[in-house]
Amino acid sequence: MKTIPNFPITSNNKGTAKSKPVVELRNDFINRIQNRTAKIGIIGLGYVGLPLMWTFHEKAFPVVGFDVDQDKIDNIESGTPYIKHLGYDMMEKLAESDRCSATISFSKLREMDAIIMCVPTPLNPYREPDMQYVEQTTQAIAKHIQKGQLIILESTSYPGTTDELIIPTLEKASGMKSGKDFFVAYSPEREDPGNPNFNTAKIPKVVGADGADALAVACSLYDAIVVETVAVSNNKTAEAVKLTENIFRSVNIALVNELKVVFQEMGIDIHEVLDAAATKPFGFMKFTPGPGLGGHCIPIDPFYLTWKAREYEQNTRFIELAGEINTSMPDYVIERTIKALNAHYKPVNGSDVLIVGLAYKPDVDDLRESPTFKLMDLLKEYGANVSYYDHYIPEIWETREHKEWTGLKTVAWDEETISSFDAVIISTNHSDINYQELADWNDVIIDTRNAMKDVNPRTSNQIWKA
Repeated sequence: MKTIPNFPITSNNKGTAKSKPVVELRNDFINRIQNRTAKIGIIGLGYVGLPLMWTFHEKAFPVVGFDVDQDKIDNIESGTPYIKHLGYDMMEKLAESDRCSATISFSKLREMDAIIMCVPTPLNPYREPDMQYVEQTTQAIAKHIQKGQLIILESTSYPGTTDELIIPTLEKASGMKSGKDFFVAYSPEREDPGNPNFNTAKIPKVVGADGADALAVACSLYDAIVVETVAVSNNKTAEAVKLTENIFRSVNIALVNELKVVFQEMGIDIHEVLDAAATKPFGFMKFTPGPGLGGHCIPIDPFYLTWKAREYEQNTRFIELAGEINTSMPDYVIERTIKALNAHYKPVNGSDVLIVGLAYKPDVDDLRESPTFKLMDLLKEYGANVSYYDHYIPEIWETREHKEWTGLKTVAWDEETISSFDAVIISTNHSDINYQELADWNDVIIDTRNAMKDVNPRTSNQIWKA
């Protein structure tokens, strides 16, 4: 279903001799979208770009994926999955299709009608936006940009990124003008890896753009592949929408994390409280506590706004307090682990500790910003010997932030192995783990996800909630 924008889909210079070229560019582009001849280029073939590539392919568009990682290109060409939850079937069909290809050659961008950027936007060590990937990608596009192309950023960023960084870079390098010679838009990604109910095509798309013509072009593109497009007045608004979505989650998760600590001291089970509160049919939305925040969005995105707000001499105290609470959760988990070991007459120093679940959420192999890494770092600082179990991640690959754990492999899931550890911390509650076996095999279990709620413990102090 298409959402009709409340903005005029006409040229800003309607009726003048100058307006004719951009109107023709707009109409030609929309015609190519409607007849499925528009060529779509997607830069960044990770957790956002690869599903988007598949969605365009499913909707009968010719699509080319661009990435600097040759391994990803080779995997796409061979049909080898490198993001497990997306499955073998999708990769095989992409490899076999004559409408799909992947390359590291950015010169082919000049052949595209639409170019969509799905690149990382991390934070630097000072919690400031690290825009190097957006900047480098924009510069690469600028070398090959053609008249009439549509350039879209999907990466989450601060309000102003598209207008203040991308458009000036493209205009300076090309000598052309956005809104006259080419089109620029922003449409935030809303992927939820591993969610069986919402894939890319089923999630409404918010779209902002640089002018009415660009908005019409961008909406026509997304109308062709997603269930609904939601047009907003400009790029900054669209950028703010994505930040607001994730700040909402961050703040509410911080609230239940704080309640967890308070209720634990009172002898109250936070999960029982939340389950009961969730029966109210209005005025309450359930969020669940955990060992910290993970994934590319929630631990990072709020700080894009706090950084940008300082430019306007505004303080974001609520957001920063939520970040403080959420980032303190790994320390709380370790504190509970120390108490659990002490209750069994064991020090954390020298103990063998197993962490169950490396991925940041259940049933995926996505370890971006996983709080498990912080738990591992803290345990190591306390002198513990750290191992992990995660059948979705047999071996830890190199990441930007946690290179010291590269190459560490998962332990086996069997009684001899699991029982050999002094303590087990459940960091990620994968649904296909047999938690009763865990209770049968190990004497000290620290549960950060309420994963052990249905098991039968062997002793009163075997399972510790954290």
